[in-house]
Amino acid sequence: MGGGDELVELLGRAGLDVVGERRREEVLPSPLAWRYVVAREAETTVSVSLGRADLVGELNAEWHRLASEAGVFGADGAFLVDFPGSGSDGWIRVRLREGWDLAGVLGERPAFVSMALDGDALVGATTEEHVRLVAVDGVRERREEAARVAGRESPEERAAAWEALFQGPKCPQRVLDSWASGLSLNPALPVELRPLLPVLSSYALYGALPTEVVDGLLADPDWEVRLRTASTQPGITPEQWGRVILAERDERQRWLLAMTAGEFQARVAEDACRVLAADPSARVRSEAARLKGLPASAAVALAADPADGVRAVACRTAWPHLDAAGREALLADPHDLVRARARVLYHRDHPMPRSVFDAEDLESAALETCLLERDLAEHLVRHGDRSQRWSLAANPRLDPDLVALLAEDLDDGVRFQVSTRPDLTEEQRAAVPVELDPGIRYFELDWGDALHEDEDAMRRLAASSHPLVRRGVARARQLPPDVVERLARDEDRIVQLFLAESCDDAPADMLLRVWQWWDGSLSTPDRPRGHPNFPRHGLVRYADDPNPRMRQLALDDPESPPELVERLSRDVSEEVRYRAATDPRLSATAAARLLEDPYEHVRQAAALHPRMPARLLVGLLRGLGAETAARNPGLPVEVMRRMVDAVVAGAVG
Repeated sequence: MGGGDELVELLGRAGLDVVGERRREEVLPSPLAWRYVVAREAETTVSVSLGRADLVGELNAEWHRLASEAGVFGADGAFLVDFPGSGSDGWIRVRLREGWDLAGVLGERPAFVSMALDGDALVGATTEEHVRLVAVDGVRERREEAARVAGRESPEERAAAWEALFQGPKCPQRVLDSWASGLSLNPALPVELRPLLPVLSSYALYGALPTEVVDGLLADPDWEVRLRTASTQPGITPEQWGRVILAERDERQRWLLAMTAGEFQARVAEDACRVLAADPSARVRSEAARLKGLPASAAVALAADPADGVRAVACRTAWPHLDAAGREALLADPHDLVRARARVLYHRDHPMPRSVFDAEDLESAALETCLLERDLAEHLVRHGDRSQRWSLAANPRLDPDLVALLAEDLDDGVRFQVSTRPDLTEEQRAAVPVELDPGIRYFELDWGDALHEDEDAMRRLAASSHPLVRRGVARARQLPPDVVERLARDEDRIVQLFLAESCDDAPADMLLRVWQWWDGSLSTPDRPRGHPNFPRHGLVRYADDPNPRMRQLALDDPESPPELVERLSRDVSEEVRYRAATDPRLSATAAARLLEDPYEHVRQAAALHPRMPARLLVGLLRGLGAETAARNPGLPVEVMRRMVDAVVAGAVG
């Protein structure tokens, strides 16, 4: 069974009405609830023979009786249900309607599990030689007791659990692959074991590896390993790039590696660039024309290459090094794209007349950089299409009166482009009517970066009416105190965010304010909370704050007591429980309990905690949680060594 429509149709046939919108239920996750029903030690409450003529009626009646006695039904009759292969992501809140038939629509071998809304009682059915109904009450206390027992694990029990990991049936290959991926990201994995994993897990390649290891991977017989290494390993030297590309005998593979180096803007050894510039393959020569490290003489030669595509790429690289004859050849090139690119390059220094623009049919983007004759510029400002006017608005050499005309353009985008010009005074900028759309992501203004060291410029721009200008100032690493104070109170909260992310001088009160709505981006995942100025002391007072983002900060206070970790690990907010799950003071019992949290990210954090009981970690390492469990820094070194041996043996076998 799969898909929401099929599930709704099934529930309808079973006489179950879905109650409210789908939500994350704050109870034991349904996959874990199934263990109470299908576990070998689960005690059957009622058994119904498959051979009975009234099987469906008997099963429905017995389930309803057990669910009623256990307290599965809420005051309004609502309860939670899950079916194998339902295609849903967890519990569904339902209510029985008249004429319901839960067992009758589930096929010849019915199976389902139902649970109370508070998660304290469940009744499930599973089919073997007969249909087994299992009723369990006091689920919450059972879970607590199981966590307490797991948390009291003795050293002998822990050692026995680790030994059990390597006993019994051999782990499936998917599990071994998960071990390789997880161990690659485990900070506690011994350095001498890391070189054994990269060919098995691409995760290992994202961290810088020793030069000799990278050399070996780039020379690996497996093409996929070579490409994966080149695509992910940081810090590949120019010489290594040259060796790996030139070693490829296959033209397509040589082209892919050269293209990868070009996309990463990696520097390739000059000698290798010369060889690639003379490659028999036109597409390899085309990629060579983009490489950092390409000598000027090779770029000039490629600009005269017989292949149109090579000349089109080499045109830009070679232009500064071409003599008059070489430039004239490109300007008269028979290929439209080559000629157009050469024309744009030529008219960065020579005014472009209207006749050339019309004849060459240049793209609107060329108007951003080209020097234009007055007649052409004025014509396009007054009569050009929207894309042409937009490009003109960014042209730094457009006459001021034409800029002023574009500042009154009817198109919002054109006016916005004008408003971001670096040559405007702040009075002129404020006069351009623009509004920022909160649903659009705006890119920062590059020209502001060059002014970050100029304190006077920063003061002037910090007072700008334009949010993007002020955001650019906030990106400076260091700012005068008066500028910091001003930006920390800016009405645009993105200005405050950028100040929190980039500026070493961001004030503590603002950082705390930003924290209430922002917890970090991919580029700065530790800001604002990881900022050196972020407050650390006096945070315990937030332990009972109504805002969960503030409650979790209480654990950052050096004065916070260990018992606060336990209390917040039971918090109603999953983000507070997540923070507790990452605290080094978390007890083994609490870690075991959080391993059954309704939210997957909390369960994963618990699985990574060094105090997680070994028996539970072994269960994860043998099942679907293998990759996360293999990242746990509490894994003993000898256990990791044996896991690596098993992974390598599986790869060889």
